[in-house]
Formats: sequence, C-alpha cells, structure tokens
Amino acid sequence: MKNNVEKTNVMRILEQKKIPYTSYCYADTGVVSGIEVAAALRQNPRQVFKTLVTISGSGHNYVFLTPVERELDLKKAAKAVGEKNISMIKSKELLPLTGYIHGGCSPVGMKKAFQTVIDASAQNFDTIIFSAGKIGYQVETSLKELKKVLKFQLEDIVVSQT
Repeated sequence: MKNNVEKTNVMRILEQKKIPYTSYCYADTGVVSGIEVAAALRQNPRQVFKTLVTISGSGHNYVFLTPVERELDLKKAAKAVGEKNISMIKSKELLPLTGYIHGGCSPVGMKKAFQTVIDASAQNFDTIIFSAGKIGYQVETSLKELKKVLKFQLEDIVVSQT
C-alpha cells in the first residue's frame, strides 16, 4: 500500500516544512468510504481521519477532522468554534472554496486557512492518517508535526456512541 509513485501538494508542503510522514496509495482499489479506505490500508479506522468542511449560520467556514468510523456532531462542532449552528457545505462548493474535491479534501494546503478542529480522540495515537489532497492518497504524521503546518484545536466533536 505504501508507495511514492505520485507526490501530492500536501506531500510537497510536508516536505518543505521538513515534516516526516508516511504516504499511502489506494488509488487502484476502487474504495470510496473512509471505512473502506482504512480497511484497504489495513489501518485502525479510529486512526484514519476524514476532513469535513462546514459553514456556520454567520457565514464562516470551518474544517473538522473526525475518525472515518464516526459522525461529526454538528452541535458539538458549533460549540467548539463558538457558533450557534453549522452545517456541511454543498459538495459543489468544496473545490472553489478549498481547492480540493469531495473524497480528496485535506486540511493541509487549502486555498485559505480555516479554523480547524480535530477530534480529541486523535490524541490516543502517535500518528493520524488523513487525505493527501487527492482521491486514492493518504498521509500519516503526528499531531506534533502537523502543528508545524496547520493551526488546529482538539475537541470532542463526534456523535457519542451509545
């Protein structure tokens, strides 16, 4: 699964900042959902994060990273960023806003820096895995290293499991 065939902009940014990372490619597997990606990479789905872009009632955009097996709790997410409410942006708005398409959206290298919140469960792992900015590619690095290239806060932002 690991391969360095094609570099994405995210990988270039990490290299420019001298951030160690591992890259994964699953482009030839046909998997789509985050859970399928984690399975294709033979990784813990709690350690593989999806990037979600939202808009608040006040018109501000926010980025949230949650484990692929969990769902973003919109109320918790709104509270984490000090908003009354937030909702997911429409798929067609993603590319013009971030420079990324649905399924290949990374928190690193967006057109503009948005307030970013990573689910607090990320602290349970030495590293997390997230999109490398292109469908079929993921990168893995530590939160400590990620801080060098992305400003984020850690909060409980997922729907509670019953």
